[in-house]
Amino acid sequence: MAQVVLENIYKSFPLRQGEQEKVPNSVVAESVSPEAPGSTSNSVLRRINLTVEDGEFMVLVGPSGCGKSTLLRSIAGLEVLTAGNIWVGDRLVNDLPPKDRDIAMVFQNYALYPHLTVYDNLAFGLRRSQKEEGRGKKEEGRRKKEEGRGKKEEGRRKREEETETETETEKISKIQAEKIKNQVKEVINYLASNTVNKERIYTLGEDFLVGATRKLPPGLRYLSEREKAVGKRVLKVAQLLQIEPLLNRLPKQLSGGQKQRVALGRAMARNPEVFLMDEPLSNLDAKLRAETRSQIVQLQRQLGTTTIYVTHDQTEAMTMGDRIAIMNGGQLQQVAQPLELYNKPANLFVAEFIGSPPMNFFPVQFTAPLLISHPQFRFTLPDIWAKNLQQYDGRGLILGIRPEHLSIHPPATKNLSVQVEVVEALGHETYLRVCLTDAPAVRMQVRVPPERSIRVGEELWLAIAHDKIHLFDPDTEMAIFPR
Repeated sequence: MAQVVLENIYKSFPLRQGEQEKVPNSVVAESVSPEAPGSTSNSVLRRINLTVEDGEFMVLVGPSGCGKSTLLRSIAGLEVLTAGNIWVGDRLVNDLPPKDRDIAMVFQNYALYPHLTVYDNLAFGLRRSQKEEGRGKKEEGRRKKEEGRGKKEEGRRKREEETETETETEKISKIQAEKIKNQVKEVINYLASNTVNKERIYTLGEDFLVGATRKLPPGLRYLSEREKAVGKRVLKVAQLLQIEPLLNRLPKQLSGGQKQRVALGRAMARNPEVFLMDEPLSNLDAKLRAETRSQIVQLQRQLGTTTIYVTHDQTEAMTMGDRIAIMNGGQLQQVAQPLELYNKPANLFVAEFIGSPPMNFFPVQFTAPLLISHPQFRFTLPDIWAKNLQQYDGRGLILGIRPEHLSIHPPATKNLSVQVEVVEALGHETYLRVCLTDAPAVRMQVRVPPERSIRVGEELWLAIAHDKIHLFDPDTEMAIFPR
């Protein structure tokens, strides 16, 4: 487990011939690129600064094309950064290849090996990592031997230089003694090198026997100590994910949910410092998605592994993440806990993106001290707004109200007159799509209790919960908060 720190991340791709860079209106001009503006590249990540704490479940959420997957692939090492630094724990991993970052990634399309059983898919990464570890230890041993030979050679050279000042007889006798010592060393080195070769041949022989007998019945298989350790780890992960009965199946014999659990297990088996998940539930049906979602959260809490999860589904984001980072146009819009995003959105985009159905918006006029007016309604704000709205006297604002904060009331000047266009009865609640009676082009969504019977075409009066409204500056689209 480790903390992940992203420092001033930029990522650009070359533009195709005739293509122009697309920059959202909300993106500040100087943040488009770390280089000079008007370059021949398309910036997809701009000034990303984010810290994911050790053991935290961080969710990256945003619309398609906002840069979520590119940021995840950059952390994994599958994309090369244009600028910025990525820290995993106390290591700067910018120049490390993916295999050396100690990061496991779960892809959207599962990426299972179709010719391998579930057991071998889970064991594949473990076998590879153990071989790499073995090679590393052998390489370290060879390096130390070479250093030892170099030091001995240097010592021999110094001794030979010292003998130059001695008598010829003593010099000859020492040279002869040195030759004898060198001959003995050569014999020792020869025997040592043969021992290493024998170990290498033995290891290769073990690997061959393990692979050749892998598909035989359990009693006839040859298992090396290394393969036994791999088997224990695979069984532990399979028990955790409840896929033990599936270990001998091929991926084509699995359902979508089972494939997803195998993909998760393959990442978990390596016990990495960081999990990266790129929309792993998007291929599942609604019921299975909900079940797998809860399983992933439970597993992450059990393992305590730092996890970065990418999705475009705000329901997944709100129910899974310890914190949520909302992205748009390659930039972070807000990073906060789920309820803080819902109750205190930082700007118009966050307010519209978080919440299902989305927030309703109206252009209104503000008159000091607390009057909000619209052609269809007018009302007085609570006193807590007075201080922060003084500078907006006589100016237009954007008023936001969520569907659940509108309710059916008798006619009044502070209420809205609407006509029902669509009724969506879901059983536990009912959603209405309505338009303003005097302005049919202005449409809204309303959530009402299921016991209230409403017909299409019916005219209603809706009251706004004044303590639940949101106000935004129309120029900057930033939220205005009460005192």
